Amino acid sequence: MGTQIAYDRVEVGTELPSATFPVTRDTLVRYAGASGDFNPIHWNEKFAVEVGLPDVIAHGMFTMAEAVRVVTDWVGDPGAVVEYGVRFTKPVVVPNDGKGAVIEVSAKIGEKLDDNRVRVDLTATSEGKKVLGMSRAVVQLA
Repeated sequence: MGTQIAYDRVEVGTELPSATFPVTRDTLVRYAGASGDFNPIHWNEKFAVEVGLPDVIAHGMFTMAEAVRVVTDWVGDPGAVVEYGVRFTKPVVVPNDGKGAVIEVSAKIGEKLDDNRVRVDLTATSEGKKVLGMSRAVVQLA
């Protein structure tokens, strides 16, 4: 596939197109099946509340994957992401109200690196709260 974005045309501070990702209980059940992570905090409201959570929460890895979609959509090639890491700061609470939750993601070029690579800094929030901290991806450009 390969990226079509030229390193020379990208500047520090360049903002990538932001995106929002809806999350419903159905989304969590499908993700649990695909990932094999059937922890009841992701689908059983009674259990989640009993262990001190406000409600069912999205899988951390699901949240992480949704956030990096901003980068892969921008670069056009998921294989161009050569590093990616986050810190989980707050859970994405997913109520059983038919609407669920929304993960809002923005990103910008944080640093130009050697070998046509850039560091992309991401911000992911839900209900106005930052859900990922130190969210950074290193991307190989053309």
